[in-house]
This record gives sequence, structure tokens and C-alpha cells, in this order.
Amino acid sequence: MIVQILAVSIIAGFIGSLLGIGGGLIIIPFLSIVFKFNMHQAAAAGLVSVIATSSGAASAFVKDRLTHLRIGMFLQLATVIGGVLGAILSGILPTKILSLIFGILLLYNSFLMIKNRKSDEKIQPATLQISKWSRKLKLYGSYLDKIQNKQIEYSAQNITGGFLMMTLAGILSGLLGIGSGIFKVLALDTIMKLPFKVSTATSNFMMGVTALASISIYIARGDIVFNLCGAVAVGVLIGSTIGARVMPYIKSRYLKIAFALILIYTAVEMIRKGLF
Repeated sequence: MIVQILAVSIIAGFIGSLLGIGGGLIIIPFLSIVFKFNMHQAAAAGLVSVIATSSGAASAFVKDRLTHLRIGMFLQLATVIGGVLGAILSGILPTKILSLIFGILLLYNSFLMIKNRKSDEKIQPATLQISKWSRKLKLYGSYLDKIQNKQIEYSAQNITGGFLMMTLAGILSGLLGIGSGIFKVLALDTIMKLPFKVSTATSNFMMGVTALASISIYIARGDIVFNLCGAVAVGVLIGSTIGARVMPYIKSRYLKIAFALILIYTAVEMIRKGLF
């Protein structure tokens, strides 16, 4: 069992670091369906996988200047606010209807992402436009594209929209019990118009901070199965380290297509939960 969990965790860490979604989306269904762990134990292992993904990928992404720490910490405020609101609203709002509506919205966004799958390197403006608030908050930067050996400059756009999307992501995470990695990438890429590689790298950084705060609750409840979480942590750490080294050499359009497929899967699951 441990060998199988280790193998799946390596795959989860690899995919999670590439797409900025953490490994929980793969780990949790695998543990609950295949090995019949209860959802609390599987969710705890999922959080461990997110922390390991973030830890494994962080150093490589920071070194390559793909992670924008200031943007990550700024949007982390929105996630925390949303999480608190989600906890307050839990049990008041009809979660089935919310799940159905947001599943449809995710499905729509996945098709938009496939449609607009051109590489970030090919859609850079001739002159970088930095908005007033982007300049004040220093939400801009650049990274070296290793495929073209070219410096890519970027600046966060629609900062208010991105902050609101991250707040909504926190609310939905609390209400529906879903990971917010997908929403983080959507906020960074589609709303704030950051390059996709910067979006996934920054999402990886943000998820680790969020998961670290959440894991204490599972420890207090006694939901941590130590040999299980140990295997998940080791496997995900290996996979995410490999993913972080490979990601700069993969074209953004391929990453966007892969992310859109994960998005479709999540949307279908949310719609299913909303209908049944």
C-alpha cells in the first residue's frame, strides 16, 4: 500500500507543481476510493500534499523568478478574509445551488482557456503598461523564458477583480470543502492577466501558506495517519521538485490545455454534487 501511495503521490506532486493546484485533487479521491480512508484522513493527507508541493516547487520557482512573492502575500489577505466569511456563512447558504452555479462557471472558464491558449511569450505588448496601483504596490516583474531565452515583463491588471475573485475562492473553499488552487490560478491568469507560469508558481507559494494554517485543525482532531502522510509527503516532494525543474521548459499553451482539462473535471464534479 505504501509503495502505491508513494507512486501516486509522485505523480500528484509533479502535476500539482506544473499547474499550481497542489496534489490534493489527485491524492484525496485516490485515498478515499481505492484505500477506503475516511474523508477527514484523506483531506489531512491532501493538505500534507499541498504543503509538500509548495515546499518542493518554491525554491526552484523563486530562483527562476517565476514566483511573485508580493502578489502572493497581497492576495493571501483575500483568501483569509474569504475563508472567515465562508466559515460564518456555512450552513446558511444552499451549498448545492452554489456548487452547481460555480461548476457551470468553471466549465465556461475552461473553454475560454482552451480558446485563448496562445503562449504568454507571443502575446506580450510592445510596451508594458503598469497601472497606478500596480506601481504603488509593486505588483509587476519579469522572468527569463528559458524556451526563447528572452526576458518576459508583466504587470498585474484588474487588481480589484483579482482580490474579489480570491475572496470568493476563500468563501467557496469554506462552504464547499474544495481546494482553492484552481481559483488562485484563474484569478492570477484570467483576471489579473499575469503570465501562466507566473500564475502557477505564485499559486504554489500561496497554497502552502494556506494549507500550513489549516493542518493544525486536523492534527488537533487526530485525523493524521502518520505513515500515510509520510509516504504522501515524500512522494509529492519528489514529484513537485521534478515538476518545478521541468515547467520552465514547457510552453505555456500546453500547460493551459492541461489546466483546462483539470478545470473541466472539477466543474463536472461540482455540477454532480449540485444535482445529486
